[in-house]
Amino acid sequence: MPDTNEPAGESEGGQKKPRVQSAERTISILLAVARSSGGLKAKELSDQLNLPRQVTYHLVHTLLATGVLRKNERNRYVLGLAAAVIADGFQRQLVPTEHLAPRVRDVVEATGETAYASGWVDGQIVALTTARGLSPVQAVEVPQGYSGQAHARATGKLLLALLEPSAREAYLAANPLVPVTPATITSRDRLDREFDTIAEQGYALDNEEFSPGLCCLAVPVEGLGGRFALCISVPTDRFRRNFDKNLAALKAAARIAGDQE
Repeated sequence: MPDTNEPAGESEGGQKKPRVQSAERTISILLAVARSSGGLKAKELSDQLNLPRQVTYHLVHTLLATGVLRKNERNRYVLGLAAAVIADGFQRQLVPTEHLAPRVRDVVEATGETAYASGWVDGQIVALTTARGLSPVQAVEVPQGYSGQAHARATGKLLLALLEPSAREAYLAANPLVPVTPATITSRDRLDREFDTIAEQGYALDNEEFSPGLCCLAVPVEGLGGRFALCISVPTDRFRRNFDKNLAALKAAARIAGDQE
């Protein structure tokens, strides 16, 4: 009989649905190792996750046997080769529409700059597909699947500005306005004013708020209800110089993506 001692989750009908405790604990170990910078020891996992030491050892050895974890030369548990299968599958399955990736490449061809598309996935604003720019000096790509610091990213601010106020409030309540760079907006009043500006002008800017020396410009994909955005990331020294051309290229690609959906 499955171990279901953990609190039950919600089913679609609002009824309680049992969870398998051992599976939940195993996944929590895997996630803790993935989030660590150099791996974790069993004692660290046990303490961090508040798990009995013996249970931690049993679950870790199961993950070792399946190749999802391995032990490195410092006797710390790190992700194993089998974890790459999960990461690869996540990237392949992430993009929700086949029309976004070609449009991102169109933006790169038109502007020479690094471009990407973002959208809502499981309540987070996620980078769905990226393409590196053509210029000798270019912005580093946002990793596919990245979902952090939406308040500091052009796509994040854009999609939040287009969200229903109650949903936006819920998101911001769960995601604090932490500073990413000295330019990051951490004042809620100032961010609300920024949302109003974005909704009025139809695009969003990131002025070195996410990465020093880089600025970003994002526009919504038309006809998709504010669920997706296209964006370019540009070194600050040429961002203003090419602003009008880059905005036009983004809007053109966004119109095509919306028409094809």
